[in-house]
Amino acid sequence: MVSAFLDRLCGEPDSALSLIRRLFAENFRTYQRGYAFAFVLMAITAATTALSAWLIRDAVNDVFIDRQMHMVWVFGGAFLAISVVKGFSAYGQTVLLSQIGNAIVASMQRQLFAKVLQLGIGHFGRKHSSHTIKQISHNARAARDLMNLIATSFGRDLLTLVALIAVMVALDPLMSALTLLIAPPIILFMVKVVRRIRTLAAQEIETGAAVIATAQETSQGIRIIKSFTLEEAMKERVARVVRAVQERSDKAAKVTASTGPLMESLGGVTIALVLFYAGWQTIEGGRSPGDFMGFIVAFLLAYEPAKRLARFRVSLERSIVGVRMMYELIDTPPEEIDWPGAVVLDRAEGRIELDDVHFGYKFEIPVLNGVCLTAEAGEVIALVGPSGGGKTTIMNLIQRFYEPWSGTIRLDGHDIRDIAISSLRRNIAFVSQDTFLFTGTVRDNLQLGRLDAGEAELVEAAKAAQAWDFISAMPDGLDSEIGENGAFLSGGQRQRLAIARAILKNAPVLLLDEATSALDTQSERLVQAALERLMEGRTTIVIAHRLSTILRADRIHVVEDGRVVESGSHAELLAADGVYAELHQSSELDVIDDTAERPVAAQ
Repeated sequence: MVSAFLDRLCGEPDSALSLIRRLFAENFRTYQRGYAFAFVLMAITAATTALSAWLIRDAVNDVFIDRQMHMVWVFGGAFLAISVVKGFSAYGQTVLLSQIGNAIVASMQRQLFAKVLQLGIGHFGRKHSSHTIKQISHNARAARDLMNLIATSFGRDLLTLVALIAVMVALDPLMSALTLLIAPPIILFMVKVVRRIRTLAAQEIETGAAVIATAQETSQGIRIIKSFTLEEAMKERVARVVRAVQERSDKAAKVTASTGPLMESLGGVTIALVLFYAGWQTIEGGRSPGDFMGFIVAFLLAYEPAKRLARFRVSLERSIVGVRMMYELIDTPPEEIDWPGAVVLDRAEGRIELDDVHFGYKFEIPVLNGVCLTAEAGEVIALVGPSGGGKTTIMNLIQRFYEPWSGTIRLDGHDIRDIAISSLRRNIAFVSQDTFLFTGTVRDNLQLGRLDAGEAELVEAAKAAQAWDFISAMPDGLDSEIGENGAFLSGGQRQRLAIARAILKNAPVLLLDEATSALDTQSERLVQAALERLMEGRTTIVIAHRLSTILRADRIHVVEDGRVVESGSHAELLAADGVYAELHQSSELDVIDDTAERPVAAQ
């Protein structure tokens, strides 16, 4: 019956026993030599602990009862040697388990991060980034804590307890039986505690993620917080989140510590019974005091490992929640996968077609409703239209950040779903109005365009992007730190670095999503000159409101309500007196043509 229960428990995908078995199957073999050595050291620790309890009997009888002076030196030396051996074995097992645990954390974090990179853009829209951060940081450590908890509980504590119980039984079987009376009430109490801690542990992790989310949003939105004087509101928001975490942690601490009073009380009762029995046997039965002193010492030494083992299930349940959440992420099916037989394109010619494409985001509300457009290789195509019409969504789909509901997107005649994702994106460079730069140096960010780019290539790309003037003026040039997301740079400087990065990538297809919309006039002129250099010889699809950019397009597509409602040149669309003409007249398009004012791109 027990076997059937365990089989059924193991069969449940997220059961505690199943998760433990999986965690050990994936990690124990790799570190089995380290664990084996640690277990040997734990056995030495258990044996020396039991030996010290056993020697107490003879030490009391020979030194304090028989008054043999030479035995003082014998037992003194013996206890000293035992303590030294025990100290070094305890040190060795602690260091070994820490090193193995840290290696497991590193391995799990690499595995989790690799999984995150396999997830699609949609996953990050569905879940707050703090949830992912918590899974990578906290839950990987939970795997280490669980492995170490099991290793120490069954290697150190259980071995020590068994060795000391053996000493107790050898010294007095009847008193040993008395001490076992405390086990049943402890087991019954622990069953109730485990049920409670399971719920609290999950809540504790979730509220911990909320703290990370609040801190993260505060850091990223600090300009808005300062601009709108939201400091007090954010303090209150943080206080609510932190208070929730504190309350959950306090409850978990109370439940975890609730085993203490029971263990202490039952331990006190047991010690009282043992003392009563030992005193009676010594006074009335003629037993030697050494027998009972050895027994009492063994019992007291066994108390701490017994207490840790009693809390084992509670500690296990707290760790298992994090491990379960870790495996939830690891087991999430990858959303970005290549179809069987996917084509690998070396360098595309750059012809892009969208054929009757339909798509919507989370709420199943259509964003694109049958978009059809074509960009021939080397052409510049401008997308214009009211905000929310679907222009940015078209760019997202071309890069295969999402899959269309229906319809086909082709690159050089290939359905992009039949092209290896990495190959597709290597052929596309993307510059958006929301420039993202990584923490590090100018060089670090430029080389993301091409990791093997040399110094001369970096300088050339920076000059082409109108960025070399400010880079060369920085204290360390290319090796200057730019801060989190380019915090030490202006908006125009960040945008020009992004363009230089795209130049280094040298992709045949270029997507520009209103890359100058948030810039001042001077910065915009510099960025626009860099973009013109970047667009040379590439198939370019640009979302723009600037007339000067639109006039340079080979063809203009007007996107409204998820459809291409008009197509043609600037003159043709004005003559048609349709949506484009209305946008032009209503100042939706910037009608100032500053072509003559803009500096010529660096050659």
